[in-house]
Amino acid sequence: MITVIEAAKSLNDFIKLPLTLHSRDPFFVPQLNHEMKVHFSPKNPFFDHATVRYFIAMKDGRPVGRIASLVNRVHNDLHGEKTGFFGFFDCINDTAVSERLYEKAAEHLTSEGMSCMRGPMSFSTNEECGMLIEGFQERPMIMMPYNPPYYNELAAEAGLRKVRDLYAYIYDVREKLPEKVLRVAALVEKRGITVRPIIMKQYLSDMMIFKDVYHSAWEKNWGFVPMSDKELEYGAGRLKQIIIPEMTLIAEEAGKPVGFMGMVPDFNFVLKQMKGSLNPVSLAKAFYYSRKIKDLRVMLLGVKKEYRNKGIEALLFREGFKPILKGGYQRVEFSWILEDNLPVQRTIETMEGRLYKKYRIYEKPL
Repeated sequence: MITVIEAAKSLNDFIKLPLTLHSRDPFFVPQLNHEMKVHFSPKNPFFDHATVRYFIAMKDGRPVGRIASLVNRVHNDLHGEKTGFFGFFDCINDTAVSERLYEKAAEHLTSEGMSCMRGPMSFSTNEECGMLIEGFQERPMIMMPYNPPYYNELAAEAGLRKVRDLYAYIYDVREKLPEKVLRVAALVEKRGITVRPIIMKQYLSDMMIFKDVYHSAWEKNWGFVPMSDKELEYGAGRLKQIIIPEMTLIAEEAGKPVGFMGMVPDFNFVLKQMKGSLNPVSLAKAFYYSRKIKDLRVMLLGVKKEYRNKGIEALLFREGFKPILKGGYQRVEFSWILEDNLPVQRTIETMEGRLYKKYRIYEKPL
């Protein structure tokens, strides 16, 4: 017998369920339980403008799936929609279970006056989003989702249909960047654009510069949701321990910020070894494996709209490439990119990046 219960008072069970379901999957990376408890708490400013409910599916007395339903008022006010979202979906390979979970999320969203359900979003496009549809042969990089292939079959059987695909590109580090990139970067530099690393003593103010650039660069993009100052501060705090200043760069013209790029080490390599726990043994593993990370993810990249198509990305890449070589990193992931964002895709391809993973956002009318 399948039942779906609300997990408001058992969030710990909701948080731990993916590890229970996927502990034997070699590509699954558990997040730290302690950090997830904070993320699902009122300390996360996302809840200042959102309504969220959590559900767990039970079959024969054991948890076999989960889902969250989300109403993001900032999204709907900005886009003039009545769109609800689902996220944090995990499930055994059982159509009956997944359909009950999707139905429960849809019931909540309908009761909130929503006209369609979209996802997965965990919690918004500023965080993990999308369901992996291609590239199952590798584990995910930091703050990118992962799921077994059958999740997409379950989504289709529940009546969910594609609304957008997201791309991830991989760049295999070479000794030198392509000549075209170096040539464009030199021209941009001659025009007076400079690049500097963030300064950790003024970390928050430099991350506010990112927010300003990000809003300018992304405001017209599909699914864009602006970040409040509180959300920026919260997100920056989560990243601070793994940020490398020389890889987190601000492009400026006469001291005015015009672009931003942030690469972070793929800490999922460490989290895989910690198995969701924070204790003396897992901390020792974190210290050991953090020195063996060989992959990076470009997760922050934007140029103000009035400075687009001027080659500023090439200058950011050139300066960011120096610590990549120095640190002995082997691969860089660029993610995620909208499937119809051809200018960014062409820029990454100029860098000799290749498309290696795809993610899908689904939607269903209510």
